[in-house]
Amino acid sequence: MLLRFGSVPVLVISSAHAALDVMKTHDNIFSSRFKSSVFDKLVYNCKDVVLAPYGEYWRQMKSICVIHLLSSKKVQCFQKVREEETMILTKKIQESYCSPMNLSETFTVLANDILCRVAFGRKYGGDEENGKKLKELLTRFAQLTGTVDIGDYIPWLSWVSCVNGLNTKLEKLAKELDDLFEGIVEEHVNHLKNKSNTSDYGDVQDTDSKDFVDVLLWIQRENTIGFPIDRVTIKALILDMFIAGTDTTSTTLEWAMTELLRHPKVMKKLRNEVRTIAGDKSNIIEEDLGKMKYLKAVIKEVLRLHPPLPLLMPRESVKDANVRGYDITAGTQVLINAWAIGRDPDSWEEAEEFKPERFLNSCIDFKGHDFQLIPFGAGRRGCPGIHFATILIEMILANVLHKCDWKPMPYRGAKEHGIDLTESAGISVHRKFPLIAIPSPPRF
Repeated sequence: MLLRFGSVPVLVISSAHAALDVMKTHDNIFSSRFKSSVFDKLVYNCKDVVLAPYGEYWRQMKSICVIHLLSSKKVQCFQKVREEETMILTKKIQESYCSPMNLSETFTVLANDILCRVAFGRKYGGDEENGKKLKELLTRFAQLTGTVDIGDYIPWLSWVSCVNGLNTKLEKLAKELDDLFEGIVEEHVNHLKNKSNTSDYGDVQDTDSKDFVDVLLWIQRENTIGFPIDRVTIKALILDMFIAGTDTTSTTLEWAMTELLRHPKVMKKLRNEVRTIAGDKSNIIEEDLGKMKYLKAVIKEVLRLHPPLPLLMPRESVKDANVRGYDITAGTQVLINAWAIGRDPDSWEEAEEFKPERFLNSCIDFKGHDFQLIPFGAGRRGCPGIHFATILIEMILANVLHKCDWKPMPYRGAKEHGIDLTESAGISVHRKFPLIAIPSPPRF
């Protein structure tokens, strides 16, 4: 579907075949990003990985993130952190037996704690008060990045954002986020200055013992990528890790538990698989996850129905192209509707139903090769953190079900099966209202 937003042509992709054309056949043409004043203000003029224009700078920034945080080797190095934090979670749940628990907030804090430990060396916002502040920042970020600045499409109306308060909101949130990331960077700089032996900081072969910020500071000092990176670039990369690693993970877990509470038979089947494989272990370990076929099917089905970003990050064509027989001009903004593709009846039987069994004997995966299921995107601009995210989601969900039975919190106005499915507004789609559920001791 071709729309026109003011002076900008906008192509909406809502089928797997058209997505393949954009993200594979003509991936080199559609790998740049549409320039947004909202993202410019919030994400350091798009000097990060997610939003940087396609080119050498973007390639270097992506390489840094993949090699030093998101590679299979690095993800494996973080196994102990994931297991420690999920043990803390299960203990917290057991202490809350028979009492209502805000799973939306719990998942946000947990995802943030794990991300901060592996990327920044320690937790930020781990206590209840700071955890709520963090969730508020993430919520505002998702809402504002889902907002349209009319000046991007009708330049002579750019003054409207000054009048309606959008610029003020953007500047306020950008300042709060920058203060947080400046504190993280400065803390690492001071820690390194206090080291008596600075050679401990400079060994490229020893990056496994350093967190992501230490590595970025080392790259800045040694200028190893051929051009200098400044403090702003470091904070932009931190923002990527912070937002992507926390928000998308917590959103997926939130919707996974929502669907399981709505479908008790599916929850029971998954719970039985987890407990059978875990046996007498007090906690699930990552070696157990590879045996949990139904768990993987449940997560695929959740991502099909509830992709964290229903519209993937906007792309822009850099040259004229032909998509499915239609001529698309250079400078066209491209919106890929992952939500519609995941519910397309041409690709899925009973597309609106939550049926994880559809994946048990299917080779379809979400790693960017099967365009019927693209919650993480595909092609050059596909999310490089798929492995990091999926193993974390599997680990948390398995442990949440291992030692606890769950039932939804009944409340006035609840919809089908006692669960309100109203969604929030924003670039990533959370539940509008927190998911409250009641844990109880398991009944074997």
